Amino acid sequence: MSSTNRGKARNTADYYVTPVEAVLDFIAALRADLPKWTPRLVLDPCAGGDPKHEMSYPLALGKVWSDVEIATVDIREDSLAQYCGDYLACDIAQDILDKAGRPFAPDLVMSNPPFCLAMEFLQKALLDVAKEGYVVMLLRLNYFGTQKRRDWWKGHMPLLTYVHSERMGFTDDGKTDSIEYMHCVWQKDNFPAKTRLSVI
Repeated sequence: MSSTNRGKARNTADYYVTPVEAVLDFIAALRADLPKWTPRLVLDPCAGGDPKHEMSYPLALGKVWSDVEIATVDIREDSLAQYCGDYLACDIAQDILDKAGRPFAPDLVMSNPPFCLAMEFLQKALLDVAKEGYVVMLLRLNYFGTQKRRDWWKGHMPLLTYVHSERMGFTDDGKTDSIEYMHCVWQKDNFPAKTRLSVI
């Protein structure tokens, strides 16, 4: 997701590389808040990657938790993801298997979704994640706004919100994006009235 994408139609070529350092900053903050939790099975439904760039979230996760098993999905044919397809049309219980050949039951779904489809990805991830599992999405800070999402927020407030104090750059030219971003953390079926917000 990048603020350079202002269209409303889904574009399979609309790909922006999430800065790995920003993901690592987030993971460090999350580990400080959830010190006893370690993910076992992780799903990245918008994994990205291409011949010039590794998949950002799997790369960052692997640097922190070496034993985690990560399944990756992306709609782009040139992605490095294991599964090429549309996550929104995917039945992970049938379409994705873990290393033992069983239906994939992630305890963490973590990704940078397309901005115009962020809600759809989030809602599906909350269904797909295992009981007591977590869903993490990189979103624009202003995603908390708009009347369209107001009622949804009332019943689905994230447990934790991490606002990145440094603006992100999603392209190879080193230029930063024009707005601020946050990693929001939901826990399945655990929606507080208020989120706990940290600036990292």
